[in-house]
Amino acid sequence: MKKSRALLFFLVFLMHFPSVQAARFSGDYLLQVCGSDEQGKELLPGGHIACQAYISGVMDYHNLIRSLGAAPSVDFCVPEGTPLKEIHQKVWGYIASHHHEQGPFIAAPGVALGLFSAYPCEASD
Repeated sequence: MKKSRALLFFLVFLMHFPSVQAARFSGDYLLQVCGSDEQGKELLPGGHIACQAYISGVMDYHNLIRSLGAAPSVDFCVPEGTPLKEIHQKVWGYIASHHHEQGPFIAAPGVALGLFSAYPCEASD
């Protein structure tokens, strides 16, 4: 009885808050967050941290899929020890040059395509 009351209270409590959606990065938003001026200074304070964290998350998920023996639909092979700043710049460059394809859509596929473009896997003989 106490558990059902607590659950009911919790559900009523949640109804008082507006709906919350998961944060979604679009290609357009990623361009802003990852962008730099001519001197290399980030356009949005803290943007590079968010950008590199997002890219790292896409890379981590890709590695998880591979470790489970599944073939990712877009496969890339970033060499061990590649600086995150370099990866960031290459992904940003790809999304910027393919803005018409990536801009309004969720950024993760664009990040994966940028990584594939910059770091394709070597063909095995």
